[in-house]
Formats: sequence, structure tokens, C-alpha cells
Amino acid sequence: MTLNYKSFGSGTPLIILHGLFGMLDNWHTFARQLQDFFTIYIVDLRNHGKSFKSTTFSYPSLARDIIHFMDEHDIASAYILGHSMGGKVAISLAQLAPDRILKLIVVDIGIKSYPAHHKFIFDSILPLDIANMSSRQEVDTALSPSITDKSIRQFLLKNLQRRPQGGFQWKANFDILYQEYEHIMAGITISRPIQVPVLFVRGLKSRYITDVDILDLQSKFEHFELLDIQAGHWIHAEQPQLLRKGVISFLT
Repeated sequence: MTLNYKSFGSGTPLIILHGLFGMLDNWHTFARQLQDFFTIYIVDLRNHGKSFKSTTFSYPSLARDIIHFMDEHDIASAYILGHSMGGKVAISLAQLAPDRILKLIVVDIGIKSYPAHHKFIFDSILPLDIANMSSRQEVDTALSPSITDKSIRQFLLKNLQRRPQGGFQWKANFDILYQEYEHIMAGITISRPIQVPVLFVRGLKSRYITDVDILDLQSKFEHFELLDIQAGHWIHAEQPQLLRKGVISFLT
């Protein structure tokens, strides 16, 4: 199956992988700031954005999607940047096909399992009858009692698309994501150290990577570097210039 993508720039390929509930548009502005240094590919992972829907959703399957994407575009090897869930896809790719990765950047995610802290999002979205709603504001109003953070609602509302017959539908396949949620939040087992050079970027206002996690990561990645940035989980939105500087420095 083919992944939806956008490409621009010139130079060594850099493939950017978004997080859970996200899409390539979340990284478009940041990616444009790198186009003078790399050929950028931002992709929608399966069951996200405009990419294909599938009842299968596992990190190995998503990693194989990226291998297939690289084969389709004659990309022998590339830099890979993955944020959150996309970071786990990137790590899975580094285990499955390390020869396809020149260098790896993992943004604010570790390899451990995480608690089910997105459940309130599924509980809010799945019951909504958006097919019979007439405006984005109506959807936003329906979500606001249970999702009080406006920035989270705005992030989720990027998944809305109008249907030709009226009303809305979700771009993300929330039903399958909910079905596979336990696996999405599960840890990644690394049986032997990964030799691909890796930069982990940690948001110091985020709780996704702790100091204890760093010690574990250092033992799993033979060529490990760490960049701390004063930001929350969405580092590319909160501190794009610091992240851009770190990416360019590590990759070039």
C-alpha cells in the first residue's frame, strides 16, 4: 500500500514520521525550514491522514511501510526522524533494516511502555456522530466538555474532513487505533544494541523521557546522543529553531 506524502528540498533524503493522531501537515512548517539541507519526505503513516486504512497496526508493519516507501522512491538509505509514536516506528525500522538508515533522530519518546493516557480522547471521539454535524465549531463544542485543553482539540480537529454528501468524517482511523491502542503504548524490545547513530531529543517540560530512561537508552544504542530542549512533547511546534539547529548539527 502507498503512503501519502509531500516532498521538497534537495540533498540527502530525510524522512519525517509523525505521532499518534497526527499527520504530515503537523510537520510541514518545520520541514520547510530544512529544505535547503535535505530532500524532505513527510509522510502520513497508515491509518492516519490520507494514507491507507488497515486492520493491521503494529510497529513492525509500520516500519515495513517505510521500507516499501523508500523502495518506491528509489531511496537506498536516508536520515529518519520520528516523533512520539513515529519515533517508535523509526526505532523498529532501525532493528528491521539498519542498512536503510544513515542516522536516526527520535523526538520525545522512549522504548518503554506508557500508561493509557489517551483514553479520554477515544472516549470523546468514538461516540460522536460527526457525519450529522454541519461545522467544525459544532464538533469542537461537542468535544470541549471532555477535552478541555483547546490546543489538544485543535490538534485533533485537523483530522476532520468534509464528506461530499455533507457532514464530516475522520482522517485518522480511530476505531483501529483504539483496537490496537495497547500495542501502540507497549514498549519495544531491543535484544541487541542498535548500531545506527541516534540522537534522542527530550522535551524537558515533558514526561516522556526520564533520567532513568536515558540510562536504559544508552545501553541499547551503541552511538547515542541526547539533546535537551525546554519544551513540552510537541517540541517542533514549541521550539522549532532549537530543534532545527539540533537536527542540522547532528545530521551534517
